[in-house]
Amino acid sequence: MRAIIPVAGFGSRLRPHTYTMPKVLLNVAGKPIIGHILDKIIADGFDEATIIVGYLGEKIREYVQSAYNIKVDFIEQEERKGLAHAIYLARGVFSHEPVLIILGDTIFDVDLKPVLRDRFTSIGVKHVEDPRRFGIAEMRDGFVSRLIEKPEHPTSNYAIVGLYWIQRPKLMEECIKELIEKGTKTKGEYQLTDALQLMVERGEKIKTFNIDGWYDCGKPETLLATNRHLLDKKSTSVATDGVVVVPPVYISQKAKITNSVIGPYATIADGTMITDSIIRNSIVGEEAQVHRALLDNSIIGNSAIIKGAFKRINLGDSSEIDFY
Repeated sequence: MRAIIPVAGFGSRLRPHTYTMPKVLLNVAGKPIIGHILDKIIADGFDEATIIVGYLGEKIREYVQSAYNIKVDFIEQEERKGLAHAIYLARGVFSHEPVLIILGDTIFDVDLKPVLRDRFTSIGVKHVEDPRRFGIAEMRDGFVSRLIEKPEHPTSNYAIVGLYWIQRPKLMEECIKELIEKGTKTKGEYQLTDALQLMVERGEKIKTFNIDGWYDCGKPETLLATNRHLLDKKSTSVATDGVVVVPPVYISQKAKITNSVIGPYATIADGTMITDSIIRNSIVGEEAQVHRALLDNSIIGNSAIIKGAFKRINLGDSSEIDFY
């Protein structure tokens, strides 16, 4: 089975980190976002993946090829024209076999096996209070009757959250092609929601399945929230003299920590050096250094250096701050 994972976005809401690192390589609970996604699909039986890359795509390629043995194709989306356009670039791998589309900025905790056994196309949804920033699904008699992208006046609270099991990829290809040829855009982009609506109009029966474990990684606050959720499920640390660990945490065995308090909800990556500090509800990237600081609700990029203060901070890669 094949999964298609679009990861070509700039991740502008996660700047300054995404100036130097693609969003899907940001560390959450000890692993890049895309690592969590690949672990999930491999566990569910997928043995092939097509990853749509763009900005800093070579870093994604390097990570995936070094960390995973799954068969992977990489396709570059040179222009950001929307999700449907990204998927259309992968049409060369479409066949009569179903494909899974899974967005690369979201981590899912859902049992896919019943979905994969079903003979219908199915899309993941979650009940949300304000669905205006999502696509929504209207239902009738157990099937989708209408799909609408980012409606101003939603008629349903079932938001489409980025997981699609497509039984007829060739039909999806035809519908995306029609959007592109007619120049049909919503919010300035070619939307997969609009292509799926065309599929409905052409007789495709589409179901939905509920996703309770849906963890957004698109903004600093949601990235930290996802870090907390994942650490609640699995905490990893190594006992070290002079270090107080307050679970749940992820502490790399390659980190060096002295005279500090770590946790709760702290992720400490490979090569990090921490001394005389308190770190909680934060993510500290690879090779970062933190000295005499209190960090809370903070994200520290790779190779960044923090010295001597109690602050809340959001610091990008290869930066240095010295507080006096």
